[in-house]
Parts: sequence; structure tokens; C-alpha cells
Amino acid sequence: MAVSMADITKLRKLTGAGMMDCKNALNDAEGDFDKAMEIIRKKGQAVAAKRSDRETAEGCVLAKSNGEYAAVIALKCETDFVAKNADFVALTEAILDAAMSNKCQTLDEIKALPMGNGTIADAIVERSGITGEKMELDGFSVVTGACTAVYNHQNKNQLCTIASFNKPCDEKVAHEICMQIAAMNPIAVDEAGVSEEIKQNEINVAIEKTKVEQVQKAVEAALKKAGINPAHVDSEEHMESNMTKGWITAEDIAKAKEIKEKVAAEKAANLPQAMIENIAKGRLSKFLKEVCLLNQESIMDSKKTVADVLKAADAELTVSEFKRFTLRAE
Repeated sequence: MAVSMADITKLRKLTGAGMMDCKNALNDAEGDFDKAMEIIRKKGQAVAAKRSDRETAEGCVLAKSNGEYAAVIALKCETDFVAKNADFVALTEAILDAAMSNKCQTLDEIKALPMGNGTIADAIVERSGITGEKMELDGFSVVTGACTAVYNHQNKNQLCTIASFNKPCDEKVAHEICMQIAAMNPIAVDEAGVSEEIKQNEINVAIEKTKVEQVQKAVEAALKKAGINPAHVDSEEHMESNMTKGWITAEDIAKAKEIKEKVAAEKAANLPQAMIENIAKGRLSKFLKEVCLLNQESIMDSKKTVADVLKAADAELTVSEFKRFTLRAE
């Protein structure tokens, strides 16, 4: 039977599929809309199954706030071409709107929500059939509080942040805090939010780094005292190269190796533990300043911390929680 353009357009509106896909589905279904929609759905299931092992490195990240509740979600796909497609972005937005309306807390809750003639999970599978790419939901997070704010970095749908505050907050200040989170990627609001495991790991790394530095300083001092430039003997490759250039002799190299081995062993065996631990604690403090939101320097005013910015707006104002999601490796 002949399929009219009106029928094709109607099916396209119902499914979001391409014109040719809708025409072919209607032809195969002999004009039956329910059968045509099932054909399109099955095509999506076939594509999803076939490409299940593909990597979804691209996608669309969106965030929204409705006052006391904010959410961020990512609908991922395989290529940038599909990620920027208006229908793909619209589907992501529709999914986020549904999650917001239902105050969802998990991806499973979202996937089970109704959309079209099925669920959101079904709608994503159907879209896979239309684009020919694997698609999946990821990065869903929510925050709640007296006030929430969101930020979509450069409106490129690649990096979004959401934050909640303990009391109503000036819109400009809230926006700046979300920008801060996007730019500086903190891991916690304050030091209390950093796990003891992370802190101890940083201390351990700092102690080992400090030990290496102290030994290296002692070796360099001994080499200089012996009249040898430490930069000329810092590796086997440099030693050979610098001897070829006439900057050092074979005797210098032998002497340098002897000094390095002896001084390194002596210094490593006699490192002042208290000093090492104090330096390590200082490095932990620097780390916490860099990764704790309230301790960070404001990207708007390097003379102030984020805590200072909040205090200037309201003495009692603080960030309750935040989330950040990006599709890009950092």
C-alpha cells in the first residue's frame, strides 16, 4: 500500500526516527502505526545488542535546578556528530525533565519512568536504532538544599556542575560557585569531607617524596663540593654525552658514582624523621587547600578564598554539597 507523507510525518513525531526509517517501517507494517513503531523499536534493540561492547566516549551533559533540588545527567553515545544532534540533545533534556519532575535519586528510577509508548530505557534503545550508535545514561547526580544552582560550561553540554547551599543565596554568587567547581574540580566542600584514606595516602606520598628530595640535596651538595656539576652526572645517558663533549672525564664519572652511592646511603639512613613528617604535613595542608572547595582561591578574586566570597555575601552562607560531571578526561 502507498504510504502518505502525512503518515510518515506522524510516525516521525511519535518516534523521532528519520523520514526513510519511518517510511520503510510503515511499508513493512502495511500502514499499521503500532506495528511500525514496534519495527523501529526492534531495530533499536538489534543495534544496542550489536554494539554493546562499543565505547560511549561522547554525549550530552545537562543540569537543571528547580529551587531546592538540582540534577545533572549525561546521555552518552559513540560520536560527537550524534552528540550534537538536536534530537539527541532534546532526548537528554526530556529525560532530565522527567527525572526532575519525579525527584529521582538513581539511574534505575529514571530508566523505569514512562516515555512515549514505553519507558525511558526503551526510548534510549529506540534512539540507538535511529542513529546506529550505542547509547547509555551515566553521570546522574542530585543535590538538595535551601537553594541550588547549576552551570553548563560554555553551554557545550560537556561539563556541568550543581551545588546546594544551606540558605537562600544570591544568584550571581551561586553561579560563581558552580563555575569554581567546574574550573578547579574540588573533591570535597571542606577538609571534613576528605576521607581519612585519601589524607593518609597523601601523607605517605609526601613522606616518600620528601625523603627522596632530602637525599638528592645531600648528593648534589657532595658533588658540588667535589667540583662536579650535578646536572652533568644525573643519568647514565648524560654522563656519556657530557664526556663526549669534554665537559667531564671518565675519572669524574667514576668519582661521581662513588659519591652518589655513598652519600645517598648515608643520608637515607640518617634522615630526621620529625622534619620529614613536618614537611609532609605541610604538603598535606597544601593539598587540602587545593582540593577543598571552601579553601580554594576564588577564580574571580585570587586574594579571596571561596569561603571569603560566601562570607561576604552572607556571614552564615556555605555550600552544603556539590556534584561535577564531565565527558572529558582530566
